[in-house]
Amino acid sequence: MRKLNWKKTVAVSAALALCAGVLAGCGAASSTAASGTAAGSAAASEVSSEEADEMAAKNVADLIDAIYVQQRNENTDAQCEAAKAAWDALTDAQKELVEGEEADPDYFGRDTGDASQDDPRNGDDIGENELLVVSFGTSFNDSRAKDIKGIEDALQAAYPDWSVRRAFTAQIIINHVQARDGEKIDNMEQAMERAVANGVKNLVVQPTHLMHGAEYDEMVEMIDSYRDKFESVAIAEPLLGEVGNDATVINPDKEEVAKAVTAEAVQTAGYESLTAAAEDGTAFVFMGHGTSHTAKVSYSQMQTTMQTLGYDNVFIGTVEGEPEETSCENIIEAVKAAGYTKVVLRPLMVVAGDHANNDMAGPDEDSWLSQFNASGDFASVDCQIAGLGEIDAIQQQYVAHTKAAIDSLNG
Repeated sequence: MRKLNWKKTVAVSAALALCAGVLAGCGAASSTAASGTAAGSAAASEVSSEEADEMAAKNVADLIDAIYVQQRNENTDAQCEAAKAAWDALTDAQKELVEGEEADPDYFGRDTGDASQDDPRNGDDIGENELLVVSFGTSFNDSRAKDIKGIEDALQAAYPDWSVRRAFTAQIIINHVQARDGEKIDNMEQAMERAVANGVKNLVVQPTHLMHGAEYDEMVEMIDSYRDKFESVAIAEPLLGEVGNDATVINPDKEEVAKAVTAEAVQTAGYESLTAAAEDGTAFVFMGHGTSHTAKVSYSQMQTTMQTLGYDNVFIGTVEGEPEETSCENIIEAVKAAGYTKVVLRPLMVVAGDHANNDMAGPDEDSWLSQFNASGDFASVDCQIAGLGEIDAIQQQYVAHTKAAIDSLNG
């Protein structure tokens, strides 16, 4: 963002005014003095316009930063509305100047799809049985509709006697979607309070989280604080199931996910089989998020699962590089050492949101796409931007986990 040079602004205006005064004092024609004064006013007016643009943009940036927080408060709704109204009032040129600690023009300006295709699932009067689907969330509209809503739709179809409702754990994302699209999604506390107010007696919670990580732990803590408000509560397994003690421990859940995402990636890449892809020199790299939580071993277990299945040209990496062997640079070396010359990148995430679009496939030099290309070791590097949630086999995995939770209520 270009910043105003206040000293230069004052100096220019003063010089112009002084010039006009000197001309008048030396007996110059009054028209000449007037011309000089007019020139000074015009310059000052031009600078004031530039200043106004920057002030308007900064106001929007401050309003965005104010809602880029993980805690909801009594002012959140009004702040979201104010941020959007201020953005809409900007000119196109002013919008390009928006820059804050977290704010940028993409916050409101990036097209992520049609929000109307989503369903916040926050209705009331739902009966005694609620199936609450808890997700981290995404502000990418297309992915939210395909991945999160896709899972929710599959669960509602499988269990028509249960009312499917939604909660996101990321307030930052909730605020973003509300401010930009006017779609109000419950956070965990709101969802639990809504269930209580609706007179729900039996609550089953299905997290869409990949594993038993920090987000899962926080979700369980919130649910436990409300257990006495319901007759029965059950929490279903996350997608990859139980964690296990070390990298060698795998389970049927991880095996099913490995088969599902690999089959989808192979088909999308245009190969008849994973073997055919390998013969063509193609490796598939599935990028997860990564975590410092003890559950990070799940990524190593997914790599073990791939190897156990004979998927030698499939590699598991993470954005955070935790575990260490899953960092981008280590995955590049592993793929290179295995002799593959073509790479297909795809997220190992429930949604294809910010990490998939930016950290994996973005134009910045630190994206995985850029790093793989910069290595100079591969003839081609392609990206498949699609979340796990839109894969039918993955949706059915959640359906199976929910069934186990419902069955547990019946003894």
